[in-house]
Amino acid sequence: MSITDVLSADDIAAALQECQDPDTFEPQKFFQTSGLSKMSASQVKDVFRFIDNDQSGYLDEDELKFFLQKFQSDARELTESETKSLMAAADNDGDGKIGA
Repeated sequence: MSITDVLSADDIAAALQECQDPDTFEPQKFFQTSGLSKMSASQVKDVFRFIDNDQSGYLDEDELKFFLQKFQSDARELTESETKSLMAAADNDGDGKIGA
């Protein structure tokens, strides 16, 4: 599966363009621009599985660091502060992991 099987390549490119500089990644804005926020729960789970490198059912900070590269291989890594911010925004139970 490729990420472009569920998201538009143009939308992904636009979302990555908005956050190409370090410390400019804003999760909500990225999700809106890329089309993730318009997807069904089932489609979001498909994308989640694509991002979940070890197929553990959870995303940890190590996987989140490379979040943008899952959308385009030559995208930058998230900075430490961006990674922590994304984790904080999505880690509903505070266990240091994001579940599908």
